[in-house]
Amino acid sequence: MNACDVIIKPVMTEKSYAGIQNKVYTFVVSKDATKVDVKNAVSKIFGVEVEKVNTVNVKAKTKTQNTKGGRTVGKTSSYKKAIVTLKADSKPIEFFENFK
Repeated sequence: MNACDVIIKPVMTEKSYAGIQNKVYTFVVSKDATKVDVKNAVSKIFGVEVEKVNTVNVKAKTKTQNTKGGRTVGKTSSYKKAIVTLKADSKPIEFFENFK
């Protein structure tokens, strides 16, 4: 699996911002990517040393919306999220430096 195909996008939430100080970063990754794939992709793309990777499968949520035509029901998409912790002596990821 190509490193660029593993990492889809970074997750930018308040909880993920709090982890940047401790070198903990969150990414949306491919559903079929393993922890080893994520570790290799992050180290290859950003040039850092990864200590550990935790993955979470986020389930789709049902959303309802009331409109003039009646109630419409839909679902958000499911995805896989990876929380990456860097080693203490590793440099931080430069992309996230502006968000501290």
